[in-house]
Amino acid sequence: MNGPLPNKNYLGRLAIVLHAHLPFVRKNEKNSLEEDWLFQAILECYIPLLQVMESSKKQDTSNTKLTLSLSPTLLSLLQNKQIQKKYSSWIKTRIEFLNDLSKKEQAASEFLLRNIKNNYLYWEKCSGDLVERFKNLNLTGNLDILTCAATHGYLPILRENPETVLGQINTAIRSHKVIFGTRPLGIWLPECAYYEKLDEILLNCGIRYAVLDGHGILNGSPRPRYGVYAPICSKKGIAFFGRDSESTLPVWSSREGYPGNSVYREFHKDLGWELSSTELQKKGIPTSRPLGLKFHRITNNNCSLGKKEFYVEDEAIKKVEEHADNYLLSRSKQLKKLSLSASFEPLLIAPFDAELFGHWWYEGPRFIENILKRSTKYFIKLTNLREILLQNPNLQICDPSPSSWGQGGFHNYWLNDKNAWIVPEITKAGSVFVELSSNKFNDDFSIRLLKQAARELLLSESSDWSFILKAGTTTELAKERIDRHLFRFWKLIEMLENKSFIDYKFLKNIEEEDNIFPNIRIQDWQL
Repeated sequence: MNGPLPNKNYLGRLAIVLHAHLPFVRKNEKNSLEEDWLFQAILECYIPLLQVMESSKKQDTSNTKLTLSLSPTLLSLLQNKQIQKKYSSWIKTRIEFLNDLSKKEQAASEFLLRNIKNNYLYWEKCSGDLVERFKNLNLTGNLDILTCAATHGYLPILRENPETVLGQINTAIRSHKVIFGTRPLGIWLPECAYYEKLDEILLNCGIRYAVLDGHGILNGSPRPRYGVYAPICSKKGIAFFGRDSESTLPVWSSREGYPGNSVYREFHKDLGWELSSTELQKKGIPTSRPLGLKFHRITNNNCSLGKKEFYVEDEAIKKVEEHADNYLLSRSKQLKKLSLSASFEPLLIAPFDAELFGHWWYEGPRFIENILKRSTKYFIKLTNLREILLQNPNLQICDPSPSSWGQGGFHNYWLNDKNAWIVPEITKAGSVFVELSSNKFNDDFSIRLLKQAARELLLSESSDWSFILKAGTTTELAKERIDRHLFRFWKLIEMLENKSFIDYKFLKNIEEEDNIFPNIRIQDWQL
């Protein structure tokens, strides 16, 4: 590095922000895809990230800093004792699959078996309580844990009934407080989506800062003096941090970024697609599906899955170290340029889906590990959002622009010809619920019905289903989930309005199955 450093021993600050979220898993459903998504994320992402943070913290507490959003649905799943028990069985089944491979395949998958066993030992050591490990890192200040909307509802399409936005946020805050013992001050807005006057709702709920896409900051009013390189403060008093695209593109893009390198593990070639239905059923897997067992490398993007070469772990480890150095060198050059051209200390905000690191990009946690270890070498100070605001910076007053982190900053990924039909359905349900919740129901049974109706409404509002419908992947699953929760919602409303037709068995079954948010309050939907 050439040239003078700023008044401190670093060029500027980098805040990596990870957003961890998965949709709710039904309690009584066996072998669900959502359950597989969760277990693969635990194995490939959440445990490796915890290991990286805890190991790095022992070596350098001051520079081991990340911001992490844990959605309320994900937290409810991680704390579920039944799911914790099922995860142990799920892992053991995967180990059996790997042990059954041919000698050639066993040699190629040796790294995977070793890593799975290592992660399972970690799981056993903490008795499956990953939330407690996250909590400890939050208490030491190494992690700044944010909340999210309760079921990851896309807030701009809920705005017609502001009370439904309130329900999403208040329920999330209440759940977070029960789990972590303190009210969250920061929030990850689902899909970084913002609309006018959302800051007022956030303020009234006790939220003080959030992350936005760069479009939300750069198109703000007035245009921010320092662009996305410093947080802004809305007129209502909420601080907003803007995504820096230059800091995120090399990591999230499989085409233009690091994850697409030929030596990294191939995501799409999964053992589950190659085994016969008979072989799967012997292990209790009813249909062909990804098992999370992948031991081939990308090789090259034009190579068919059948011609992918076996993964070589040492080559991938070497490459991810190179990529971490390349990333940090690029950020240091970026920060130096910003430092020389402006009289402020620049800040780079790099937000990502947490599941990118480990699940989609297998080497991702090791990349994070190298960033934590090597950042000081490049005169970069790692920080988190809470630490930045604790320094009481002088923020420019600026109202952010409506935006999301979808393409171009628009809302159209969650509102288009594939999923727009959802909006009138959840809007109608939300309007009815808001009206009924404002009535003075004093009897316990009515409140019981309303609470379960609130859960079904929240679950139907999840943006996961809109995303899946647009992506065209498991569309039948997404439609079935929306229809199921709305059906249950309307049946509960019918029972509330006509108590001569109470289906007690139905009520008990869905209370057991959709048992999320035990501390839910109807008052949280009231302005």
